[in-house]
Amino acid sequence: EDRQADSLRLQGVIAELNKRFAVLKEANIIVVSPPAIPGLGQSGGFSFVLQQRTAGDIKEMEKVMGQFLGAANQRPEIAMAYSFFNTRTPGYHVEVDREKVKKLGLNLTDVFSTMSSYMGSRYINDFTRYGRNYRVVAQADTAFRMDIKSLNQFYVLNRQGESVPLSALVTTKVVENPSVISHYNLFRSIDISGSAAPGYSSGQALQALEEVAAQTLPAGYGYDFSGLSREELSAGGSTLYIFGLSIVLVLLLLAALYESWSVPFSIMFAIPLGMFGAILALTFLPKLDNNVYAQIGMITLIGLAAKNAILIVEFAKERVDRGMELIEATIEAVQLRLRPIIMTSLAFILGVTPLVLASGAGAVSRQTIGWVVIGGMLAATFLAIFFVPVLYVVITRLAYGKKGLAALREKHQGVDDDHA
Repeated sequence: EDRQADSLRLQGVIAELNKRFAVLKEANIIVVSPPAIPGLGQSGGFSFVLQQRTAGDIKEMEKVMGQFLGAANQRPEIAMAYSFFNTRTPGYHVEVDREKVKKLGLNLTDVFSTMSSYMGSRYINDFTRYGRNYRVVAQADTAFRMDIKSLNQFYVLNRQGESVPLSALVTTKVVENPSVISHYNLFRSIDISGSAAPGYSSGQALQALEEVAAQTLPAGYGYDFSGLSREELSAGGSTLYIFGLSIVLVLLLLAALYESWSVPFSIMFAIPLGMFGAILALTFLPKLDNNVYAQIGMITLIGLAAKNAILIVEFAKERVDRGMELIEATIEAVQLRLRPIIMTSLAFILGVTPLVLASGAGAVSRQTIGWVVIGGMLAATFLAIFFVPVLYVVITRLAYGKKGLAALREKHQGVDDDHA
């Protein structure tokens, strides 16, 4: 609560640190936020994987990466896209004179194993002593493998048992190569990270990346997503199924309650009113995104919007079943249930108000749920009391017709006469 200024919040601190590190010439430093779920990705935001799916030069791949990053950073949905991959890491190219190796009576395998063992390491075996296991690894001491000139101090035995220095067999030159070449799904790949711009959701950023890839990547190149981005895309397709199953479940419960397939539809048509209010809340509050928290709030609204409609339809149906005229029964039900609808809706709205007023870490997620539910409940409350009665009258007349309603009233009148 002490960090009210934007410059003291997460994005402000990141921007300030990036600005200060930008003046350094000795290193390329980029400050990023941690991933929302530890272990899924290396940083917050999206994780894009550029793949070279045919044989090609690694430097050509770096050029394609630069073109992709340039186009991606021009998109308004992308705040920053970057990669730490480069092919300019200094290294040494060591070439062995194979003809000289043969003339001196050396085994070529011994030459390579000597270099790899001394400059790198080689596993020998494990042994147990005093109840503990020890691993044996052969390599030159640190002081004798810190420079390429250390090759002058290594020797190889020829067939006559004579020691031949490696410096007489190899030549070295400085080259530039990637420090690490990664692979993803067996293809040579480059990891690209970044984040969505303020006012844009992560889904919009991923869609923008797909569009940039379609425009800039040449033949032989492809892409994939990893980490949270991959999980988001795989779960994004299930959102519609979840909404559909939720609506079907509510419809089946209402059909069992009223023993009718027509009456529940007058209740279900109140759900779009709640969604309309939720969408308005997301539209007029730029700081909120249509993310998973907003979708959770919308699923909650399915039951809440149906609840208000049930209060009206339940009373209207009881009176129609007793023989009351349809319009008269509906108006009476609206008059009787107006106060309970407003009271229960306001009680729920006040109950989620602490979510809207949340502060601190993760406050935006709680605010998103709160505003979506409040916007949906306001619309479902003050619009449903006008739309639901009309829908009930229209659907009941379509389902029963005038003759069916008249027969229902006559049937109820006959029951009353028998009781009398």
